[in-house]
Amino acid sequence: MIPFIDTHAHLDGEEFKEDLPQTIQRAKEAGVGAILVPGIDESSIASVMAVCRQYPGYCYPMIGLQPEEVRDDWERVLGVMQQELESSRNSLAADAPLRYIAVGECGLDFYWSREFEQQQLKAFERQVEWSVQYQLPLMIHCRKAQNELLHIMKPYEKVLPGGVFHCFTGNQKEAEAYLRFDRFCLGVGGVSTFKSSHLREDLPAAVPLNRIVLETDSPYMAPVPHRGKRNESAYVADVRLTLAQAYGVSADEVAQVTNQNVEKLFGVRPLAVC
Repeated sequence: MIPFIDTHAHLDGEEFKEDLPQTIQRAKEAGVGAILVPGIDESSIASVMAVCRQYPGYCYPMIGLQPEEVRDDWERVLGVMQQELESSRNSLAADAPLRYIAVGECGLDFYWSREFEQQQLKAFERQVEWSVQYQLPLMIHCRKAQNELLHIMKPYEKVLPGGVFHCFTGNQKEAEAYLRFDRFCLGVGGVSTFKSSHLREDLPAAVPLNRIVLETDSPYMAPVPHRGKRNESAYVADVRLTLAQAYGVSADEVAQVTNQNVEKLFGVRPLAVC
């Protein structure tokens, strides 16, 4: 079996405080060869790096301000993050596995409220600018905000190094709008396994496999047959199987192609774990 990669798991969260070593072991036993860990706020700077220090070369850190965490102090928080990003980039070669591999999780989310809409718009554009400045890919969260998000990204289209539109659950038209940014992929997770999901039909119709990466968004959105439980990286194996069936290819081909996509974007290869 070819190992594969979970490109989005919040392993630094409280949900994994009691059993992180066992969670990592289960992921390796399931065939997961690397895990990418996004930041979401100021406190996650330390917690993300703590996880990645514990599992260097297996867990890889990102840094960013998730839109649901944006408040009036967004400029101060991003200032702290940029200092950390600069420090990481200037670290010794021996610390290379602990350098940030992406800016994120960042983006726009107007699902519940537009209370901090202007702050979200400004914070996201600042992080898009970082992506260009540091040539780091973006890990993008977007809910009920695609038009606004793409409007911000459009002027940077030719200079952005790429990234992932994480947790994609949209239709063919929305997929096509995202994929006009030709160095970006869609992150596909547990929703694709839900009985009610249209992704098993829409993705093969509109999205080539070389524009997809696998993810869990752990601890959220656990795939079938684990729905309702805490999600974890081992369960990305179920997403891989669902996509294999949807695209009419082997699970190993899904692993191979999505691994290539991850390496192209983030420079990460899976460890041989099986």
